[in-house]
Amino acid sequence: MKATIKSAFAVLAAVALVFGCVARGESGARQPGGINESPAATAGTIKSGYVLVNGLNMYYETQGTGRPLVLIHGGMCTIDICFGKFRPPLAEKWKTLAVELQGHGHTADIDRPLTFEQMTEDTCALLHQLKIENADVVGYSLGGGVALRIARREPQLVRKLVVIGTPTAYNKDGLVPGLLEALKTMKPEDIPAEFREAYARTAPDPKKWPTLVAKVMKMLLESKGLRLEELQSIKAPVLVMLGDADGVRPEHAVQMFHLLSHAQLAVLPGTDHFLPMKRSDWAVPMIEAFLNAPMPEPKKEGDK
Repeated sequence: MKATIKSAFAVLAAVALVFGCVARGESGARQPGGINESPAATAGTIKSGYVLVNGLNMYYETQGTGRPLVLIHGGMCTIDICFGKFRPPLAEKWKTLAVELQGHGHTADIDRPLTFEQMTEDTCALLHQLKIENADVVGYSLGGGVALRIARREPQLVRKLVVIGTPTAYNKDGLVPGLLEALKTMKPEDIPAEFREAYARTAPDPKKWPTLVAKVMKMLLESKGLRLEELQSIKAPVLVMLGDADGVRPEHAVQMFHLLSHAQLAVLPGTDHFLPMKRSDWAVPMIEAFLNAPMPEPKKEGDK
C-alpha cells in the first residue's frame, strides 16, 4: 500500500514539474504572420507576433509599458496557462514579453531535439531581434532553466532574474525521490486533458502532441543541467522562489541561494509546483518588491 501511494505521488509530482501549468481556459489561437491584438487585456492590449530564429518561427506576446520583463513558461504549457493570472498585474508596471518555446503553444516544432541550450539560444536571438536588453526575466519550471542559462550566456540581456520551481539540473540531487522514475514511463495520454486541449487549440499541428511529449521527456531525463561553478558565474541578482510542496526539494533551493552571487530566497508555505497559478496574489508582490529594489553593489574580490 505504501509503495502504491509513493508511486502515485511521484507521478503527480512529475506531471506538476514537467508541465508547470494547471487547467485554465484560453482564448482562440492567434495566427502566424504580422501583429495580432486582443482587446481583452486588464493592463492594456496584448500584441503578438513571430520572429524567425535559428530556423524556428518563434511566437511572442507583449503587454503593458515600462521596463522590459521577459516571461518564460514551463514545460508543456502556453503563455496563457502558465501566466494567465500572473501577467496582468505585472503588465501594469512593466512591458511584459512572453515567449513560447520550440514546439510549445503557437511555436511549431522543427526537426531537431529539444535542449536547454538550444531553447536558450533561440530566446537570446529573439531578444536581440526585438532589441531587448537589460531586461528583468521570470522563468517558471523548465523556463527557469532557460532563464538561468540566458543570464550566464549573455549577462547584458538580464538585469534581474526570478526563477520559480526550478532545479539547476533535472537529476536526483534537485528533485524529490521517485520523480525521475515516473518520467521514464510517462505517456502522452497520461497528461491531463486540459493540457492536451490547450495544445490542440494553439499548436499549428495538433497531431504533434506525442512528439512534443517524447521530446520533453527525453530532454529532462538526459539534461546534465548547470554545474555549480556555472551557477556561481551568474552575476545578476536572482530571486529563487518555490513552494514548500514542490517537486524541487527545498534543500536544493537553499543551495542555489547560497551559490548565487546576489540572491534572495522565497519559500511559500502550503504551495505546490503550480505557484504562479495558485499563489499569484502572494508571488507577484514579492517579485515586484525584488525587481524594484536598488541594484546591489558589485561584490569585490574576496567577498563572500
